[in-house]
Amino acid sequence: MAAPPAQELTLIGLCDGELDSKKYQSSYHTNKVGGQPDWLPLISRRYPRCGRCGAPLAHVVQVYCPLDASPYHRNLHLFACPGAECSAGPECWRVLRSQCLEAEVAAAQTPSRSVPAQAPPLSATDWCDTADDWGMDEGGDDGWGGGVKEDSQAPAPEAPAPEAEAVSDIDVSSQLQDLTLGESQEDVPVLRSFFISVMDESDLGEEEDDLQHAQRLLKEYEKREGVKVGELDDCGEGGSAEEKYEKTRARHGDAIFSRFMKKISPCPQQILRYCRGGKPLFVSEPPPNMAQMVSACGSCGGSRTFELQLMPALVSLLQRKDSGAEAELEFGTVVVYTCRNSCWTVGSRSALEEFCFVQADPDQQLFK
Repeated sequence: MAAPPAQELTLIGLCDGELDSKKYQSSYHTNKVGGQPDWLPLISRRYPRCGRCGAPLAHVVQVYCPLDASPYHRNLHLFACPGAECSAGPECWRVLRSQCLEAEVAAAQTPSRSVPAQAPPLSATDWCDTADDWGMDEGGDDGWGGGVKEDSQAPAPEAPAPEAEAVSDIDVSSQLQDLTLGESQEDVPVLRSFFISVMDESDLGEEEDDLQHAQRLLKEYEKREGVKVGELDDCGEGGSAEEKYEKTRARHGDAIFSRFMKKISPCPQQILRYCRGGKPLFVSEPPPNMAQMVSACGSCGGSRTFELQLMPALVSLLQRKDSGAEAELEFGTVVVYTCRNSCWTVGSRSALEEFCFVQADPDQQLFK
């Protein structure tokens, strides 16, 4: 049975305080900004390099995002070059996906325990309506750890043609050839780390409806009493969200950007949006051939689907560790597309590269 449209559920990530490594030991379950990446137990510690200047990339975001009908733990790691001339270039960003079975995690913790040779493969058609809950199921280590189903069963996908296998091997090799093992930690830029908390965007809509209802009651009161109390201000000092949006629209005259601003106006501090299988929120007009630009999965040759995007409010959080200086990262949004089948080989030690698309911000100071 096919899953219902994923667009109905959009999750937004918010900064939830600094992650102090002296007080809290993060793991692959942790959703965070910056810091060192927490790889799954079997995954090799690899640090990608900038495709433009060759410098090692800084770890920007880590998301724990298992799929509901999958037996795998699953992580996405985004990296970017903090160089002043690099952050806006697509070749200066990398996104890596890694997966691991619970049995493999247990075996890594207990070396004498053997790892099963086979595991039920993931079928995209078996996703249910909670497949995109981004770890929000109850019972997780930190409230986000749901979605890993060890007992999940799925029909085996058709084997790829020999030609597809050959292309896949070449593609994966070429994608990972500039990843380096054993990179000295001193050489890798580290950003200050912050927890990411999550909420359902539809909850914001309820708050907005309440505000509109209150404004309507106020206007009725003013009309009935013949007095002018003033407009409700839901943004504190400086005017309402609607007023700020109108000013932005007049300033830019860009329908795409105006739509972007209106969509995020209930919560402009959001740093990440997650809606696997949904539609990204572009900050400016995307290329007309956007669908063709999103390349096929380098591992299985299948198509990719939108999964998450980084938002402009994240930029002000990207500061170098033990330093007050901000990193040189500037962007409007970074849109991530991942393998629709989330393909994976049991026992693999190498993270797979996915596709990201970077848009510059037409007015970055609005978010600082």
